[in-house]
Amino acid sequence: MDRPYAISEGVDSWNTIIFLYNSALKEVRTKVEILNDEFQQVHQYNPIEYIKSRIKTPESIVKKLKRSGYESTIDNMVDHVNDIAGIRIVCSFTSDIYKLAEMIGRQNDLTVLSIKDYIKHPKESGYKSYHMLVTVPIFLTDRVIDTKVEIQIRTMAMDFWASLEHKIYYKFEGNAPEYISRDLRECSGIVSMLDAKMLQLNEAIVQAKEAQEEREQEEQAGEL
Repeated sequence: MDRPYAISEGVDSWNTIIFLYNSALKEVRTKVEILNDEFQQVHQYNPIEYIKSRIKTPESIVKKLKRSGYESTIDNMVDHVNDIAGIRIVCSFTSDIYKLAEMIGRQNDLTVLSIKDYIKHPKESGYKSYHMLVTVPIFLTDRVIDTKVEIQIRTMAMDFWASLEHKIYYKFEGNAPEYISRDLRECSGIVSMLDAKMLQLNEAIVQAKEAQEEREQEEQAGEL
């Protein structure tokens, strides 16, 4: 990564870093929205329910560095905090998650650095989501800087669960009572069953619709 933080540290350097991450968010979000629009045009179907994006606050970045044993420097921030710029894509069905991940991975000017599939391999807490760490080139007047963005793709049910876990995590500062953690894990299993059932129902609806259209075409052909 071409290091923008080679500039002297301070307000100007911090502002430059945040500018780069904000620019990277805009680039990736636009790409995802274009993919969604194309999918709608070709398949008459939107895989994305909604998109959220954010830049980590300075306080969150410092806390994450301290937890990992790093000093609070811009070098460490860029090298060791991969989710400073984050985009969350929320879908209706688990099948949409993998379709979108594949489409994003095929973008020529994005570089996929890593993938973590917490859907097939959930965290111990029960957390499920599909994470991609990518870099996108930001074209400045005098240079091109590859900037990291973390993309999280999940269903609405997974997002609801993760939002509750996040609130509990901060309320108890990472030390929630065991019975709450246990109930959260149990809810994670319910979320998985719900996602599987909703996907099954959607596939049944599609098949029924196709069968209905086929019957109507046959009836129209018989009337001719």
